[in-house]
Order: sequence, then structure tokens, then C-alpha cells
Amino acid sequence: MEARSQAIVQATFISVSPPLINPLPKNLLPVFVKSPLHTTIRRRRVVAFATAPKREKDPKKRVVVTGMGLVSVFGNDVNTYYDRLLAGENGITVIDKFDASEFPTQFGGQIRGFNADGYIDAKSYKRLDDCQRYCIVAGKKALEDAGLGNDERSKIDKARAGVLVGSGIGCLTVFSDSVQCLIERGLQKVTPFSVPYSLLNMGPAKLAMDLGFMGPNYSISAACATSNFCFCAAANHIREGKVDLMIAGGVEASLVPLGFAGLSASGALSTRNDDPKTASRPWDKDRDGLVLGEGAGVLVMESLEHAKKRDAPILAEYLGGAVNCDAYHITYPRSDGFCVSSCIQRSLVNAGVSVEEVNYINGHAASTIIGDLSEINALKKVFKNTVGIKMNATKSMIGHCMGAAGGLEAIATVKAIQTGWLHPTINQFNQEPGIEFDTVANRKQQHEINIAISNSFGFGGHNSVVVFSAFKP
Repeated sequence: MEARSQAIVQATFISVSPPLINPLPKNLLPVFVKSPLHTTIRRRRVVAFATAPKREKDPKKRVVVTGMGLVSVFGNDVNTYYDRLLAGENGITVIDKFDASEFPTQFGGQIRGFNADGYIDAKSYKRLDDCQRYCIVAGKKALEDAGLGNDERSKIDKARAGVLVGSGIGCLTVFSDSVQCLIERGLQKVTPFSVPYSLLNMGPAKLAMDLGFMGPNYSISAACATSNFCFCAAANHIREGKVDLMIAGGVEASLVPLGFAGLSASGALSTRNDDPKTASRPWDKDRDGLVLGEGAGVLVMESLEHAKKRDAPILAEYLGGAVNCDAYHITYPRSDGFCVSSCIQRSLVNAGVSVEEVNYINGHAASTIIGDLSEINALKKVFKNTVGIKMNATKSMIGHCMGAAGGLEAIATVKAIQTGWLHPTINQFNQEPGIEFDTVANRKQQHEINIAISNSFGFGGHNSVVVFSAFKP
């Protein structure tokens, strides 16, 4: 029986963080794991236990963050963005880029004063969707932050540099304008750029064309979990030795009538039109839905070996991540948080860290009635002792930027690691009972971060968690 048990364990192809916090449902087969474990047998069922593997030491496989770039309601500069988060500023305003007066929701995290001068030529700018514009500007700014501006890019092998920027919804302006043109003006007036510039992948494609990056180039679309999916995939390319450097993250420009109408119809949006500044209320008893935002957030991720060779600024280390799916409902998360807790555990195993090492969480915390508590339920399954763990919600100030949310929150997480300051979760008026975490309510707090995780979850049951720490040689 012992030999048979070992054979079963060796043959398995599923790797999860064991032991699972919740027992497996009775209708599921037992799950076995591949790495460090011991096996016990009970009632003829093999149950495998494992400890987190040791943290990666190989400089070719260690992944570091060397640059950050964004487009946000607080502008296109990373330091300004974080300073305004620390100040507890609110970026939510009444929408005026289109007439929203007949919509049940009339406010959002609208980008204002966007300037692409020096990053996109005038001819290209006119043809592009905002989704592509934001991607290109954020990507180039991230490279500048990484010491790879125009004059420095000769330092890297462009065949081993790639771009992986995803979007949850994509290029709605070009798409909706093309549909309207076809209906109102006819086939002959539809631009030949309508399909190319409606594609999700065209932002990273155009960015790579400008930069000459010939490595992996594509988009992932996993709704609001998109950015973290991209970080995980980009890190895997680096760890597998296929590339030296990746620009990775997410972008969204869904504050257009079509996207706004669809989300309004779904009932997902807050309708607090009388007080939009307090509409995004993560973990507050009176929350009534998410606030839609837009923007882009990307990281430059490199192997430690490559970063050291070019004497790059190392901002933080990406330790690992994980993704999975609820397989439950297209918009509602599982209320018990089972798959989310599993995803958190898997991310920690992938990162080589223990539960006890984590002391900061950037929550998904979208201000939705079901989602906020589902995330809390999942976190409490993993973190039995919440003392010393602080958690905040970036969305309380910038809204939910959908596919870009994880990118903008990863930047906030890295800045928290660098500065030792956590931005507040604003609009905490009447917190739900039983939260048990310090949510950094309404005022910034100092906090020396050991290990940080950033959560993102999306429609379709997509779950993603990424793990960061300060870089330690």
C-alpha cells in the first residue's frame, strides 16, 4: 500500500498549496502534490501534505521589479500617484466625457488631462483607442523608470524582451464608433483600422513596434483579474529562461457609453449620484456597488541576473503568484471564498513563503455587496491570526479599473514596500462586523512590510494573487 501511495503521488500533475484550508467537497477526488511532502494513509485514501519550498536562489530565476509606469486619475507619474493615495485624495468625479445624465450612475474614475506628447506621434494618436494610448504611455514610462529610456535601450537584447499587457474589456471606443458608423453612414465609411484597433493585443503590439521588442507579445483577458494573470505569465517566461525582461500589466478604457451602459444594466455599479466621492466604500456596511475607473498600470520585470548586469534600479522582488477559477457563476463569487483561499495558498507556495510571513494585503475590495465579504472569508481561512496584518483598498480612491486594477494596485504595493507607508482605505464610515484585519481606515499608516500580497478577482470566477517583498541580495 505504501509503494502504491508513493506511485500515486509521483504520477500526479496537479500542484496546490497543501494542506487545503477547507476539506475537499465529497464529490471531488483527493488532490496530491509533487513537492516536499510526507504521505499518510487514512481509510484507504492518500492524503499528501507539503511545506512551502525554499525561496528561489538562482539569479536567473529570481524576478525583480525594476520599473513602474501608469496612467491614472492622479496623473501619469508614479510618485505623484502614490503621494495622492497617501493623502487620501478621491479621484471620483461626475462623468463629462459623454452625456451620462440618463444613466442610473453618473460618476466614475475618469482620466482627465491625459497627455501623450513625446510618447505617441500625432498621426498614430488619432487612430488609436484610449486603451492602446494608455498602454503605450504607461509602458514607455515604466522603461524610463527602469533606466531604459530611448538612449539606454541598446543595453538590452531586444529579441529577449517582451510585452504582456492585458485588458478586461478592451478597445470599446473604436469598436462602438465603428458600429455606429456602419449603421448611420454605411459600409463605405467604415475605417480599415476598425478591426486592428479594436483588438485586445494591439496595445502591446504597438508598444513592441515602437520599442523593437521581439520577445513574447500578447494579451491576457481575465476580467478584473487580468493584470495579475499577466504578471504570473511574464514571470514564468523569465524563470523558464525564454526572456530577460518583460513589460507586464493591465489597461482599461471602459468609461464610454457602451461599456458604462452594460455595467449599469448588470447592477454592478454604485448609484450614489448625490455623493459620488463616498460611493466606493470597501468593507463598509452601506456600500452599494463598485465605482468604474480607467487607466493602466505596468511593471518592468527582469531576471535578477539581467538586472544586475545592467546595474538596474531594483524596486522590489516578485516572489510568486497563482491563478485559478471558482467555476461557479459568471458574476457572483463563491460566498465561502473556497477557491480564493486556495489561490492565496498556491501563491504563497509558488513564492516560497509561509502564511506567517505575510503582513500586508492589498485587497481586491471593489465595494460590492457580496464580493467584499467573500474575500474576507477567504482571507480568514488562510490567515488564522490577523494580528499585525494590515490591509487596504486602493479602489476606494481611484475606483475599479477592471483589467488595469491589479496593475495600479501592484504599483501601490511596491510603493508601500519602498516607503514604509500604507495609503488609507477611505470612506470607512460603518465597517462590517467581523472583518478582523486592520483596514488602514481613513488615515495612512506606517508599516514595515515583510511580505505583501495583492489580490484580484474577476467576472467568470477568475482569481489571481501575486506576492512581493523588498529585494534582499
